[in-house]
Amino acid sequence: MNFTGIIVGLATFLIIGVFHPIVIKAEYYFGTKCWWIFLVAGILFCLLSLLAENLIVSTILGVTAFSSFWSILELIHQKERVKKGWFPEGPGHRR
Repeated sequence: MNFTGIIVGLATFLIIGVFHPIVIKAEYYFGTKCWWIFLVAGILFCLLSLLAENLIVSTILGVTAFSSFWSILELIHQKERVKKGWFPEGPGHRR
């Protein structure tokens, strides 16, 4: 039996689940001006993925990298959700 797909699938599920509140908190406290942190994290995770010798570890690092990149777009979407009143406006917003 090959558990690679199950391991990667579970890790992907958990990574997405962790990034969701991170994006919400980042947008709340910093607004969208922290997008570059997700970019740098994505690049670093990409590099780590390229250097990892284990296939599962490399795949999970790649998923984390692209979750970081996707979070940049989600920051913008979160800003729109705040404008609609779906989420509270935090100190990261200028009045």
